[in-house]
Formats: sequence, C-alpha cells, structure tokens
Amino acid sequence: MFIRRTQTRNRTSGQPYTTHRLVQSVRVGSAVRQVTLLNLGSHFDLPQSEWPALAQRIDELLRGQSAFPDPTLSDAGQALAQRYAAQLIAMKPSAASITAREAAQPDPGEPGRYQEVDLDSLDLVRPRSVGVEHAALSVMRSCGFEDKLGALGLNRPQIAAAVGNIIGRMAHPGSELATHAWLQQRSALGELLGFDFEAMDLNRLYRASDALYKHREALQDHLFAQAQTLFGFGETITLYDLTNTYFEGVAAGVSKAKRGHSKESRSDCPLVTLAMALDGSGFPRRSRVFAGNASEPATLKDMLTGLGAPSGATVVMDAGIATEANLAWLRAQGYHYVVVSRLRERQFDPALATEVQSAGQVTIKIQRVLDEHGHALLYCHSPAREQKDRAIDAAKAAGFEAVLLKLVAGLSKPRGTRDLAKIMERLGRAKQRYARAAQHYQVELTKDDTGTQVNSITWTQRIKPGSAAMHPGVYCLRTTLVELDNATLWRTYTMLTNLESVFRSLKTDLGLRPVFHQIDRRVEGHLFISVLAYHFVHTLRLQLKDQGIDDSWTTVRETLATQRRVTATLQRRDGRTVHVRKATRPEPHHQTINQILGHSPNPGGTHRVLV
Repeated sequence: MFIRRTQTRNRTSGQPYTTHRLVQSVRVGSAVRQVTLLNLGSHFDLPQSEWPALAQRIDELLRGQSAFPDPTLSDAGQALAQRYAAQLIAMKPSAASITAREAAQPDPGEPGRYQEVDLDSLDLVRPRSVGVEHAALSVMRSCGFEDKLGALGLNRPQIAAAVGNIIGRMAHPGSELATHAWLQQRSALGELLGFDFEAMDLNRLYRASDALYKHREALQDHLFAQAQTLFGFGETITLYDLTNTYFEGVAAGVSKAKRGHSKESRSDCPLVTLAMALDGSGFPRRSRVFAGNASEPATLKDMLTGLGAPSGATVVMDAGIATEANLAWLRAQGYHYVVVSRLRERQFDPALATEVQSAGQVTIKIQRVLDEHGHALLYCHSPAREQKDRAIDAAKAAGFEAVLLKLVAGLSKPRGTRDLAKIMERLGRAKQRYARAAQHYQVELTKDDTGTQVNSITWTQRIKPGSAAMHPGVYCLRTTLVELDNATLWRTYTMLTNLESVFRSLKTDLGLRPVFHQIDRRVEGHLFISVLAYHFVHTLRLQLKDQGIDDSWTTVRETLATQRRVTATLQRRDGRTVHVRKATRPEPHHQTINQILGHSPNPGGTHRVLV
C-alpha cells in the first residue's frame, strides 16, 4: 500500500490538476496490478516524507494491529490514517482486499457470514450517531428536498453541505461552526449520503447557507406544496407569529441588528426579528427577517401581501399584532380573522355564557357580544386561567404592599426617610414594578406644614371595574366570523395557542439562538436553516402524532440519538482481520418510531471487510 501523485484533467474545463491516490499492488494470476483504494483528492497536503508511514498505519488499522504509532507520522497524519481506514471499511471492498480463492465466491465483496475468530481480539471503533440523521434524511427525501436542490442548480457537494447544515440543526443545534465539527467527528450522516464530510472545508457550509437563502422562496413553496400533498390539508387558516434572537458580539456589520425588547430577556444585545406565516397545520408558508426593533403590528402587511391565500382565508394572531389599522387592512383584503382583542375593558356574565369542552375535557364558558361594527367579541372564561390570574394578582399585590409597609416603617426609623421627593420616587418605582396590582390601590400621603416631609402613608384597595382582577380567567377574542358558533371560533383560536408550543421548538430546539454571524446574508441564512429544520421536524412529528406519539422534538431526538454506527474488528485464526460496520440495535421505543415511519432498523446497512 502506498500513496501516488497523479496528473489528470478536469472533465468539464479540461484544465490539468494533480490528485493523490491510495494504491495497493495486487497479484492477479501471473501479473501484478495496481488498484486504487481511495482517491485522496487534490488538496491532500500531508508532507511527502510522511506518506510511507501513513500508508503503513492505514494497513495496520485495517489488519487490526494496535502497533505503537510511528514517530515519523504527525498527529495530522494519525487522524488521516483513522479516517482513511474507516472509509475503506465503510466502502464495499475492492479486489485489493481479497484473495483469488475468495474472489471465486458468489459474493466476492464480503467474507462469509461464519468466521473463526479470536474473541479476545474484539475491538469496537469509530462510533458515530445515526438514529436522528436517518430519520431526518428519510423525511427530507419524502419531501423531495434533494431533488429540488438539484433542480435549482446545486451540485452534489453543495447538496450534501446543505443537507448537513439542516440535519445538523435538527440533531445537534448550534452554529455552522459547531455543525461542521459535528459532521466531521460525531455523525454518520456522511455514510448515509455517501459523502466525505471530513474532507469538507468549513466555508462550504457557509456557501451552502448562502445558496439555501438565495432560493428561499422556491424552497418554501416547494416544501409547503409537499406538505399539502403528504397530509392532504386545505389552506384556509394562516397563523402569524414573531420571535427574535440575539447576537453574540456587537454585530456592527449587520444592518438589521437593532436594540429592542428581547423575548429571551437579552435586551443587552443587538436583536433581529423572525416573522413566520404558517398554515393551520403549523407548516411554514413564508418567513422573513426584520430589524430587531421592528414593531410587531408593522410586519403583518409585508408578510401577508402576495401570500396567495385563498379569498376568505382566516388569519389568527395575538393581541400584539391586532391593531385597528391591521384589522381594517385584513377586512379590505378579504381576510377573516380571529384575534385576541386589545380592548382593556372586560365583561363576563356566567348566566349569558355557553359552555365548550376543551381537548383536556375542561369546561370553557363563552359569552358573545356584538361590537359597533357587527363583529363578535367572545369573552372566554377558563378555570385554569382564573387560578393562574388569581395567583399572579396575589403575588403582585403582596409585593406592592410590602413596599408600602417598608415606606411606612421608614417614617419612624432613625435612618429612614420622611423626605417627600424620595418617598414619591420609591413609590413611583413600585408602581412601575407592580403595575398590575398598583392600579387597584389609592395611596394617600399626609405631609407636614412645610410640605416637604411625610407624616403618614395610608392606602385602600379598590378593584377597577372591567379589569382583569375584576374578571380573573377572562380573555376576549375578536372575530369577523359571526356566523360560526362559539365552540368553533374558540377552537380556531386555540390553534394558535397549540402552535406556540410547536413553534417553541424553532426557538429552543433548533439552534435559532444566539447568532454569531456578523454579515447580513449569513445572519439570514442561519435563521432560514432553522426554518427549514422546523419544517422537517414538524413533518416528522405529525407522522408520529397520527399514531399516538405526541412527544416533543427534544424527546424524539433523545430517543433516536441512542443508535450508533460502529465497526467491530476481530482477528481470524489465519491472522487476517474481519471488519463489520453496522448500526446498533434500536431500543424498543426507537423501534416503535422506526415502524411508524417505515424506517430500516439498520441505517447504512452492514459492511463486512476481510483484510
């Protein structure tokens, strides 16, 4: 076995270039032939002085010999030896690895199933995760994603890098840098794709991200159409939501990185906002990146314009986006809507309410009122929400009263304060901190003759009519669908509530936060990879849900992640070495998922090599 430098030409351009090959001499009859075992590529940069030691180390690994590493072989050379030996084992063996007698067997590519081996020589090497990768790649192929990328002009390495980006985000969420390390050192995805990620430069992942974002409209349209075909749903409802993510670093070169209100309480960092319009089943219809300080109401028109939703489609969204201007625009465009009302005044009369059973068999009471436009206002009362509201109100009231008691105690303490300005300042901060409770308190200050000192502080609590505290557990929905009954309207709105838990996986499970990039296109590419990953995760979870498995993606991922591909190496009596590479047996719950999805229990198949 040796390494040979070879001059060849590019088939497309005709330009000459140099490549390197791992070659072995094999006797065939009376002749000796040189057989190429691996093409090492044109970027093989190991010093030529180390080539003999590298070839020898590869041969030792193939023969299961644990000899001491050759001191003339660098650490980089040792890593290459491990990588090339693993590739030879994973590949179908060539004629260089078998004898002429074995070549006469019906399947010369593999040793027989029964071998006499030394059990003490058993060695398990090169474990790589394969369970999540197999499931992700299967659902991706069911959507025709790789074929679509090819139709858009991406070549095989670009497609592999794009697939690696997305599946990496599903299986091991993180930055593209983290994904690159995961693909090279921990994942068997390359074996499933037939692509060597260990030889892939990090920049190829970044360029793949650019390519995905460049074709974002075509890819979103394709995947949404595939979801409609796969699940057979009709597009009648659009769910609209926004989230934001923060940057690590100043992001000075990112035009949309702005300071704003962070949903992760990271307002100390620049932010960028991701808006998504989804159908009623939770599949992304359109996504767009806005500045971190973008006003939520201002994003709706830009997102829905040109969406192609059918006339009379319904838009479901929360109160933050449901401004009067947005609702008027939706009506003008022919949309219906079900939204959380921004009205602060609440009312609820149990005698006028109807009852609806939730999915959890909880009774929800709904009172319908028509507003001045003839649209329906649904005042909904939830027992669970009432319990939560009362607990919050009690905690806020206790906090506000604790501040008042502390101010009162300070009036008589030697080091306390009676200064009116300081007391008003502290009282103002308390009202800001406990605004939910403070609105129900009337605080009276009694001042001395100078008007600068406070003699006493008293307060009374009066619950404001129409407030949340007056009607705990009550929230108001607003809709143009007055012809629908209360139960149908409430369940339509709860689609948004249920989706928030699914949509949360995009924010927490798929590497959306934080962003490390400092270039506009890379920032948007990073977010779009998470959107694509979300689509495939949602597809897979819906398939499982149809069979009664409603686990979160984190749970599903942890279940699938137990499966690995490993190579078992054993010595035969005649001194030759048998290598068997296959996946570990799936655990029972993992096997159940495989059966539902129709996946093989042995992803990547079994490769047997006799050296």
